[in-house]
Amino acid sequence: MPLGGEQVPQNLDAVAVRAWCGLALDALGRAREEIDAINVYPVADGDTGTNLYLTVESASQAVDAVFTGLEPARPSLAEAARAMAHGALIGARGNSGTILSQLLRGMAQVLGADRDTDHADSRALALALGRAAESAYQAVAHPVEGTVLTVAAAAADAASAAASGADGDCGAVARAAYDGACRALDATPEQLAVLGRAGVVDAGGRGLVAVLGALVEVLSGETVLLKTASASGGHARVEPIECQDAPADATAPAFEVIYLLEADDTAVARLRTRLDGLGDSLVVVGGDGLWNVHVHVDDAGAAVEAGVEAGRPHRIRITHFGVGDAHTAGAVQPPRERAQRGIVAVVPGEGLAGLYADAGATTVPTRPGEPPASGELVDAIRRAHAREVVLLPNDAELRHTAAAAAEQARTEGVRVALIPTRSAVQGIAALAVHEPDRRFDEDVVAMTSAAGATRYAELAVAERQSWTMAGICQAGDVLGLIDGDVALIGDDTTRTACSVLDRMLAAGGEMVTLVLGDDVPDSLGDDLEKHVREAHLAVDTVVYRGGRQSALLLIGVE
Repeated sequence: MPLGGEQVPQNLDAVAVRAWCGLALDALGRAREEIDAINVYPVADGDTGTNLYLTVESASQAVDAVFTGLEPARPSLAEAARAMAHGALIGARGNSGTILSQLLRGMAQVLGADRDTDHADSRALALALGRAAESAYQAVAHPVEGTVLTVAAAAADAASAAASGADGDCGAVARAAYDGACRALDATPEQLAVLGRAGVVDAGGRGLVAVLGALVEVLSGETVLLKTASASGGHARVEPIECQDAPADATAPAFEVIYLLEADDTAVARLRTRLDGLGDSLVVVGGDGLWNVHVHVDDAGAAVEAGVEAGRPHRIRITHFGVGDAHTAGAVQPPRERAQRGIVAVVPGEGLAGLYADAGATTVPTRPGEPPASGELVDAIRRAHAREVVLLPNDAELRHTAAAAAEQARTEGVRVALIPTRSAVQGIAALAVHEPDRRFDEDVVAMTSAAGATRYAELAVAERQSWTMAGICQAGDVLGLIDGDVALIGDDTTRTACSVLDRMLAAGGEMVTLVLGDDVPDSLGDDLEKHVREAHLAVDTVVYRGGRQSALLLIGVE
């Protein structure tokens, strides 16, 4: 029904894209448990709702990021749509999330085609939904009807039929797409036998209906009634459906393998062929050099090796389908004993990830511009498999994300302490004093104290002319950031780094930690270590390699 009386139709612009992501995330959050419960295809592992939620969470964060610093100005529709698609791509989880990311990418290809317009009309929205369905079918190696693909195609067909008479009203097209998706969702048990036996609709399709319902709300102000999860259809209050009796397939692959891949189109075409011979549920989405690969296999190592041959895989996630799912019905696997205490840390760069892992931490690798979602942190806490977990976000921008992850983990019975580290060097300082045999509270206090006593700095290269606290910088200038603020602007990496060190050590210090990025030579570490030794007596220096994706230089002073 309309909100607050008569509703003026809303154009699909950047603000609407942002609102859509937020409302879709809310809708999936409310429906997550229900969708998980009806997840019987392609694997009855009960995580479709969670995977869709995490995928949209990543998309929403990416869209929010392009608005940051621009308000009251706003990004273009093309920028918001591309951010939404990119965020979904890098955060896609599971079979359903991977397909949803391709649906959003297909929409972005249409919505981002005209960079001179700030909004899309009803015809463009219908074309975007059509391109979404088409690209999703192309991404799946062996499309199956009665799934989210069928629901997406029905939504696109209904939108196309409505566009000619919508007179520019995006809300009318969105409503038609939603209604078409609902009708197709109701029919999925008749198309896919496993759904019919379980008495449920397709879980991925149910998630897409929630996402389209959010689009209707944004563009028309109308609040839609969500469909029930049972196969009987109709508008009703949603109740979780238990589906543990879904038939098992003992011959199905045992592992789900997902990774992001940097590779060209030719290499990805060869990869598709190779992975298709290794397993099933193959979905490869993306483009422009960055892809998300999803496949179910028995040989997880071979699937990763295929990615290495094609390009550079990262964010690799391998999941063994556990006790009670379609792959291991009847198997008996004793639960692994929990450790007493674990450390979970967000780390930029492969070198730092290795350093943290060597110290016993469970790591969450991150790349510039791609912050982890709260779901990734929750997964890492679960992987730590400990009764007590210390969480090190190592980034001031992740404080809310880390707090949400900690709260979720606590509901699962894990005692979590969040230490608000703002840089990886503060995390290193905290790890240095960590003693797992000490009482939890005492260990957390000691780690927090060590992190808080460590000032941090970073060297970066300016991408464009801009105002800073140290003045106006030009593209290519070397920026010295101390405690998150630009303190120095220079034209030489070594000289700027020395000036930053001098400024930080003016207040005293006992230990300097240097983390060198992949783009600087080892000689920089030697030069800075020599500078500290000569200019600041009795100050020790330790140098690490951050590796690929790390900052140009990180500095910590304890």
